[in-house]
Amino acid sequence: MLTRIDLRGAVRDPRRLLPRAQLDVSVAVERIRPVVESVRDHGYPAIRAASERFDGVAPDQLRVPAEAIAEAEGTLDPQVRAALLESIARARTVHADQRRTDHTTQVVPGGTVTERWVPVGRVGLYVPGGLAMYPSTVVMNVVPAQAAGVEGLVVASPPQQENGGLPDARVLAACALLGVDEVYAVGGAQAVAMLAYGSDTDADGRSRCAPVDMITGPGNIWVTAAKRLLRGTVGIDAEAGPTEIAILADETADPAHVAADLISQAEHDPLAASVLVTPSTELADAVDRELARQVPATKHADRVGTALGGEQSGVVLVDDLDAGLRVVDAYAAEHLEIQTRDARQWALRVRNAGAIFVGAWSPVSLGDYCAGSNHVLPTGGCARHSSGLSVQSFLRGIHLVEYTEEALREVAPHVVTLANVENLPAHGQAVQARFPEVSA
Repeated sequence: MLTRIDLRGAVRDPRRLLPRAQLDVSVAVERIRPVVESVRDHGYPAIRAASERFDGVAPDQLRVPAEAIAEAEGTLDPQVRAALLESIARARTVHADQRRTDHTTQVVPGGTVTERWVPVGRVGLYVPGGLAMYPSTVVMNVVPAQAAGVEGLVVASPPQQENGGLPDARVLAACALLGVDEVYAVGGAQAVAMLAYGSDTDADGRSRCAPVDMITGPGNIWVTAAKRLLRGTVGIDAEAGPTEIAILADETADPAHVAADLISQAEHDPLAASVLVTPSTELADAVDRELARQVPATKHADRVGTALGGEQSGVVLVDDLDAGLRVVDAYAAEHLEIQTRDARQWALRVRNAGAIFVGAWSPVSLGDYCAGSNHVLPTGGCARHSSGLSVQSFLRGIHLVEYTEEALREVAPHVVTLANVENLPAHGQAVQARFPEVSA
């Protein structure tokens, strides 16, 4: 089922040889540009029209009523409630330790620089609602934002025909459990545009969504395109693409576990990527047999089969684990599992991954829900330069520069000299206005 790429004996940079989905976000940007511009110019009527066109729902009011959120929590299945509360508790434990503290450095007597960490004021959190519903994504977005001290949190999630035009009831219940009461039944590019520009949210103009400073959360290619188009108008976390898993495994790995983990990510999306990197042809053969056994038995067998058979998935054969490490670093997976002998030692050598799952008992699905880590992670090789969502994503470092008269006098000649070197004499003159005796 999985295509094989044999890199044994290869000395080339493997980056261009690895399986990867071919997505052209720039084309999608031009497709959604009219929707985004219409929302900017016309607000609610444009959002309503887009919702009717793309989601089959034409809501009279975009904001979810408080009583609907409360009802969703009140009717939540007890097992689902318990699982969500456990996920919230573990995520809060991990993210609480990420909060940074202000620090003051004395550069010279009378001269200090203080770095303050200030949370973003208002954040829009996007929760997808296409092939699957994601109450866990509410947890992963809201918890770090709350830990950072963000005061204004707003969730947008697509309306569901089967839920009376409201977002999925489990998504609403997760919002309630986390204390988020500003929720909008809007999805896709129109949701991103509404969050970025702000808009009335009903025909009478009695309710309004104020613009946000930052938008986070995964979505389909149209959401990603809208985030790219609006980057700069608002901050964004990342351009999330289809989910991906890479597994670095040797002959000690259990092929049933490896196959199950590859399937677990493949069920997200037909474009999801599942990649096994191994020096063991015996393991590769055994995983193929397990896939043949397990895929037909899974609920979303057609979707899984499409993803596993796509150009973005495959088995990469390597000479040894050192070569495998080079491959997974070049691939820079969103999720990387290490199922090898001495797995932690190999994991500590990895440079590029969104999150690393170490050993046979740390599957990616644990991280999706209840490890305490965050599952909003960089995709498409972006883990080479970007991190997953965390408390730091919602914080901005601001420097406070405080110099006394004497401290400035001491360094004034250097400021004037550097200003003149760069042909910006007014910079130096701003100092000389305070100390006329200073010359270049």
